[in-house]
Amino acid sequence: MDAYLQPTYFLDSNADAVKGLAGTITAGKATDVDKAVALFYWVRDEIRYDVYSLSEDPADYRASAVIEKRVGWCVPKAVLLAALARATGVPSRLHFADIRNHQISEKLREVMQTDLFFYHGFTEMHLQGAWVKATPAFNAELCHKMAHKTVEFDGISHGMLPETTLNNEKHVEYVKDRGIALDLPLEEIMGYFKKAYPTA
Repeated sequence: MDAYLQPTYFLDSNADAVKGLAGTITAGKATDVDKAVALFYWVRDEIRYDVYSLSEDPADYRASAVIEKRVGWCVPKAVLLAALARATGVPSRLHFADIRNHQISEKLREVMQTDLFFYHGFTEMHLQGAWVKATPAFNAELCHKMAHKTVEFDGISHGMLPETTLNNEKHVEYVKDRGIALDLPLEEIMGYFKKAYPTA
């Protein structure tokens, strides 16, 4: 379990910005569950989701950089949540899966030429003896605007992207599990993106 507490290049939980923010968010929280929940909601709502913020610069994916930019897509937001968790002594790791977004905009579909999002990233935290999944990708403001359900997280049950919208239309479908990682496999992800999204 010690490996899931160590800082890495991307999960730079030892960076001053990460340690300081983690301490601020979890101040007064007595248990690991309470800390994890507070961290989840901060990352979900304070880091604005923007799928067009994708970058090929590895430095942009470090947790400390995500804090500075305050914007990101699912992967950098998952990295930040995992790093904040490690900074507070909560073991964490990254998990990836291919998902189909039935609510993708026509603009984005035109760019991607598909409704499949490969290597969608989320975070897992080890709480009360179990790995619990937490998906901080879509901020509440965006969900309300798009009539999407927000992901809620209590530190006990998995917080995953909803299958349907508030209007009961299809939303997210999990298609393929890509496994877990101690650190962000950015080179692998970007290499796959170039093949999967040749026109992007």
